[in-house]
Amino acid sequence: MLGEGTKVWHFVHVSRGARIGERCVLGQNVFVGARVRLGNGVKVQNNVSIYEGVEVADDVFLGPSCVFTNVLEPRAFLEKKHDFKPTRVGRGASVGANATVLCGHDLGPYSLIGAGSVALRGARPYEVLAGNPARRIGWACRCGVRLPAGEGERTCKACALRYVIDAAACQPL
Repeated sequence: MLGEGTKVWHFVHVSRGARIGERCVLGQNVFVGARVRLGNGVKVQNNVSIYEGVEVADDVFLGPSCVFTNVLEPRAFLEKKHDFKPTRVGRGASVGANATVLCGHDLGPYSLIGAGSVALRGARPYEVLAGNPARRIGWACRCGVRLPAGEGERTCKACALRYVIDAAACQPL
């Protein structure tokens, strides 16, 4: 099912049972698996594969050629459809170009997975992960700009939103 105002480019495959929200954009050569859920305002760039078991909230950005897995130990000769591990992508999160997200982990709201990263764990809200394996390199504002390093109260240089940061979390004030 495609929501109102959603745009679909060339060579896109949306499997039966997938639900695509309103005002989404599915770029060229995108695959959306059965029972995948995409919220409203999701932008899926070219060559992205979103396999069954993935749920994407509103306003998420999925960069070119990023991939979501759905089985931890795949084998071509074994049926593993009963082993799908769910992955949830929170509102406003971004996954960079060519990043891979291992199944069974959640990406918190407004988190950011850097281009080319391999996310073997979930991301907390506003957390920025990068590398292979992906590790925290900082925190991001709702607008996507990296917040100044350190703990305590921080203000975004781009939009002036304020956050409080400690060793394990970033929360808007």
